Amino acid sequence: MIEKILPSWVAAEEAFDDPPDATLFPEEEAFIAPAVDKRRREFTTARHCARRALARLGLPPAPILPGERGAPRWPPGVAGAITHCAGYRAAALSLDALTVGIDAEPDEPLPHGILADIALDRERAALARLGGGVHWDRLLFCAKETVYKAWFPLTRRWLDFDEAQITLSPTGTFTARFLVPGPWVLGQELTGFAGRWLASGGLLMTAITLCPTDLSRVRTHAYGRSVGARPD
Repeated sequence: MIEKILPSWVAAEEAFDDPPDATLFPEEEAFIAPAVDKRRREFTTARHCARRALARLGLPPAPILPGERGAPRWPPGVAGAITHCAGYRAAALSLDALTVGIDAEPDEPLPHGILADIALDRERAALARLGGGVHWDRLLFCAKETVYKAWFPLTRRWLDFDEAQITLSPTGTFTARFLVPGPWVLGQELTGFAGRWLASGGLLMTAITLCPTDLSRVRTHAYGRSVGARPD
């Protein structure tokens, strides 16, 4: 499903259960050995998806260990992201992207009190105007997770929930405007991301990709101003 919101130059693989043939490299086994069974299954299947995506890119299988702040350490030249939730695991990888972010969540309301922790006042007001169709509060959380996953490889910095403003559109798109200085990418400051979302099969999915040709469009639109020259 997630390939519907990703460009053709991104290799995406997903799983709706934990296949018995999913295996780990020894160093991955050593890392996940202390984990509970649920975490181990998520970790294993997500890496199974990632290695299938690597194969689609013409690359050999490789161990994918968590690095700084838990972000997957991809082979050289690969940008990618992993996500997992109940009944779903996915990986999206590219040789052309500067960064990739994906996330998946159940299409259910956020637990009580979480929205106040993750949403700006302006975002909560916007959610109230969106009406029915999907659980917009959960979709907002999903988009914020995706923003962080796309942000971190470019910056190696934390991005808190209140440091980017998300605008969701019922048409299946969203934008993120950074409220802190953005990363400098290929000689220009990035002020935000554009992403896509999908609701299907009881799941919400969000995706962000950024490739060099996108930067000319960012320079033109720049999320409201001109520009200068967060894990598995």
